[in-house]
Amino acid sequence: MSKLRNFLIGAGIATVGAIGTKVAVDYFRKRKEEEQLEEAEEEVVEEAAEPAVAPATLSEEDDVDPETISSEEVAYVTVEPSSVQDFLDRSFGNPGRYVPTRPPKVFDYQGQQYMVIWAYDNNKEKNQMLAFIYTDEGRKMIGSVGYTGEATDYNINMEETPFAVEINEEQFTSGQGETDGTDEVDFVLAS
Repeated sequence: MSKLRNFLIGAGIATVGAIGTKVAVDYFRKRKEEEQLEEAEEEVVEEAAEPAVAPATLSEEDDVDPETISSEEVAYVTVEPSSVQDFLDRSFGNPGRYVPTRPPKVFDYQGQQYMVIWAYDNNKEKNQMLAFIYTDEGRKMIGSVGYTGEATDYNINMEETPFAVEINEEQFTSGQGETDGTDEVDFVLAS
């Protein structure tokens, strides 16, 4: 998983946990299901009452052995939403334009590294989901969805990945256009 660790370091993103693994269908739950699962996990953590110390960077010791990960699992890193602010500022050349609104998903699935960021676009006054794939040639945007309660615009190029963007319970893997407004956009395994 050194590629996952290396691209986080290269992007300057601070992590709040080591690389872990989870079955993909659990990792890519819809937002409401994800929130319910997080609440249940938080209750268990509170019962344990052990203080957690979060590493600021990942080392090789934090890596997961790729031999132990099945094709149905995701290796992921828990990332502090504010830590992607510098990445957004540098990537789009307009400091403060995008402000993260929920925890990003940074993961390795079937040997490929991805990052998905949900942010508010202060210039266009709408929410934005930005999805990236990392290759040996560098970072490539594979999805951009701008959404408000009134309208949603999208530019998606995920047909060569196992993923889709879910907007109003409809999955999109490619295309550019507009659809009805929404309050949430999910990054999911394509069905």
